[in-house]
Amino acid sequence: MAKREITRADLMPVAEYGKIRGERRREMSAYKRARRMDVGPVATFYFESYETMLNQIHEMLFIEKGGEAQIPDELAAYNPLIPNGRELVATVMFEIDDPARRARVLAQLGGVENTAFIEVDGVRMQGVAEADAERTNEEGKASSVQFIHFPFTAEQAASFRKDGARVVLGFTHPNYGHMSVMPDATRQALAGDFA
Repeated sequence: MAKREITRADLMPVAEYGKIRGERRREMSAYKRARRMDVGPVATFYFESYETMLNQIHEMLFIEKGGEAQIPDELAAYNPLIPNGRELVATVMFEIDDPARRARVLAQLGGVENTAFIEVDGVRMQGVAEADAERTNEEGKASSVQFIHFPFTAEQAASFRKDGARVVLGFTHPNYGHMSVMPDATRQALAGDFA
């Protein structure tokens, strides 16, 4: 069964992590590849797990060098993004290199975080934006990074895990109405996120 929470005991010392960081980053790159999916021209879904969040915390501790005092904040920030056994959780990034174009596109995507969905064999699960902060500002500009939970019932999770299930991921936003069929390799990688 997949772990659902990172504790202080799960973290290795920063110096020890530094020794294996290169190898760990290569391993995580391969692991994450199967959990990544593009939707439309600029949105990428990165489906999170215990492993991705553990790696993220180690990276933050290594880069920021905040020591023990930093650990509680990192645990509080990243534990909510670990699937709880009845959901999938994605970091969604709107990746646009050109700053002027990025500002224009994001200014038209206010509320996009509330329009994400996963559909399994015709049954739609609406995404729920992480409630840690507003992801669309008062002017209606969306953040380039969104955190979205997709809650499933037991029956919906069973359908998702079924071989041959047709899974569609997308948005219903009026300015970003894109969707993509999930490759079976991605579906299989994510199936383990359910209890």
